[in-house]
Amino acid sequence: MTLYRTGEHACGYFPERSARDLVLDPRDPAVAAAYPQALAQGFRRSGGHVYRPNCAACNACVPVRLDVRQFRPDRSQRRCLRDNADVVEHMTLPLRTAESFALYRRYLAARHGDGPMADTDEDDFDRFVASPWSPTRFLELRIGARLLAVAVCDTTPEAVSAVYTFFDPDDAARSPGTLAILRQIAWAQRTGRQYLYLGYWIDAHPKMHYKSRFQPLQTFDGERWQEG
Repeated sequence: MTLYRTGEHACGYFPERSARDLVLDPRDPAVAAAYPQALAQGFRRSGGHVYRPNCAACNACVPVRLDVRQFRPDRSQRRCLRDNADVVEHMTLPLRTAESFALYRRYLAARHGDGPMADTDEDDFDRFVASPWSPTRFLELRIGARLLAVAVCDTTPEAVSAVYTFFDPDDAARSPGTLAILRQIAWAQRTGRQYLYLGYWIDAHPKMHYKSRFQPLQTFDGERWQEG
């Protein structure tokens, strides 16, 4: 299928840099069938766009994934699971509700209050989390009836892709972001999927540090996946 290279745009991680992406043609009806292989080639989905960074002077964004068959939680991850034993999960269709959208807005206000996402509306939410062709599910995490977190994840026959997670900022002490990944790992294991794709990792970037705690982490060098 057709692959495009975008023009330069602002980098989402380094404000002083510009970025470019390779993007699968979102109008091509074959994009859904191509998506599993695109994940295996280091691509990622945002809304209806499947993309991979392709910057001329920077290769900091490294695709990463976890072989869930080999994963063993470390001490802090086991503690996270114990501390959240009261959290129940539900895998649902990616449908916006007043409850999930309110949680999303609270999360953005707390974490990205000075950025453009803080002014998101219902249509922005719908376009961002899913698309008509994407195999998307919401992994809802609840304490009783209260919604703690939503992990937006795509599912393919071999893998789960962690697209985005948002959670109640008042419950940050529970480490809901870590919990969401651990629950996605467990769900992938139960359903016979091999990989959890975690998007891109940037060495020494503070927003990416949490990904390195999930081992053995595989990285994609543009041709093959390798551990370490």
